[in-house]
Amino acid sequence: MLKNDLFLRALKGETVERPPVWMMRQAGRYLPDFMKLKEKYDFFTRCRTPELATEITVMPIHQVGTDAAILFSDILVIPQAMQIEVEMRPGVGPWLPNPIRDKKAVDQVVIPNVYEELNYVLEAIKMTKKELNNEVPLIGFAGSPWTILCYCVQGQGSKNFDKAKEFCFTQPELAHQLLQKITDTTIAYLKAKVEAGVDAVQVFDSWGGMLSPADYQVFSWKYMQQIIDALKDEIPVIAFGKGCWFALDTMAKSGASALGVDWTCSPKNARYLTGGNITLQGNFDPSRLFSPPAEITKMVHQMIYEFGKDKYIVNLGHGILPNIPVENAKAFVDAVKSYKG
Repeated sequence: MLKNDLFLRALKGETVERPPVWMMRQAGRYLPDFMKLKEKYDFFTRCRTPELATEITVMPIHQVGTDAAILFSDILVIPQAMQIEVEMRPGVGPWLPNPIRDKKAVDQVVIPNVYEELNYVLEAIKMTKKELNNEVPLIGFAGSPWTILCYCVQGQGSKNFDKAKEFCFTQPELAHQLLQKITDTTIAYLKAKVEAGVDAVQVFDSWGGMLSPADYQVFSWKYMQQIIDALKDEIPVIAFGKGCWFALDTMAKSGASALGVDWTCSPKNARYLTGGNITLQGNFDPSRLFSPPAEITKMVHQMIYEFGKDKYIVNLGHGILPNIPVENAKAFVDAVKSYKG
């Protein structure tokens, strides 16, 4: 039995004494202990070494005090497992030397055996569960098929993913083939994570907001829905689309247990667009963690007041930034714990 099941209770929509809190990217780059490991081991070594992934996952639980842990990994382990080369270049970020832009390249993409290719992630889950010792739940995650496609076609991060969009709009059949392969792999991967012991999963659609509302339904949401359908009876699923406020009404009918909201959508609008019955997660601007701790406390209390304490998970509107002071991250978490509704 979990000692702290606040997060899972909020996902079920139960009445809670206060909302739970965790932060996207909480296991990582703003923690000094993480930076020490970063100097010793490159990015994918940290992802592929279960002992290191476990150590990093557990860090924020002990150092910042969040109500849930999220496994340290990366969305790009999926394309790697599909035999697509992915590097993490310092100062550049993800780098794919052979972007997928034609039929031959799409045909070469494999749907892997996730138990073989991504076994290191499953081992990290088992190890982390042991290390957490039922203190808090563990979240597993994956990128949305559209977001993964963006990197696979663009070949790197981008402000507008123009090449990825060009590929979808000029060769839609190939785009859908690739999206389906990514979707099938993602479903198998998340199911394996459930078997390994995660308590909830989140699907990150980081680049969903790059698409128009109509294109979003065609190239992103349709595949997100397949993932939710495949998992929702086994485990709570959180769907998070950055910049996708326009799809919140559709998302609310998806069977997901909760929806992530970014900071560009007010709590009032998020509740209105989702019909007021689904658990929402978010939506503090990550840059606002630069504010003085007293101000962070005030803003967090206001945010909880606006969302309401039930059917709500306090989080950022995207991942925590690397240069946030640890005491500010702690102030964010402590503000939630001190909330008196």
